[in-house]
Amino acid sequence: MMLGEIFGPDLIIVVVVIAVVIFGGSRIPKMARSLGSAKSEFEKGIKDGASHATDESGESSTTPPTTPSA
Repeated sequence: MMLGEIFGPDLIIVVVVIAVVIFGGSRIPKMARSLGSAKSEFEKGIKDGASHATDESGESSTTPPTTPSA
């Protein structure tokens, strides 16, 4: 069975109707907005983590390290 056969248009409609009944029509856009911002924060964190990993591995970074002031 292919994935397209499992998640057909009829199943998607049923899931959307159930979501509207459970959460209400006004909360769904708020939830979608929060999921979008969480996704962008997650991607930003991955990007920052990757840049920190290359900094720690000894490769040159774009920003010089800061020294704490006394």
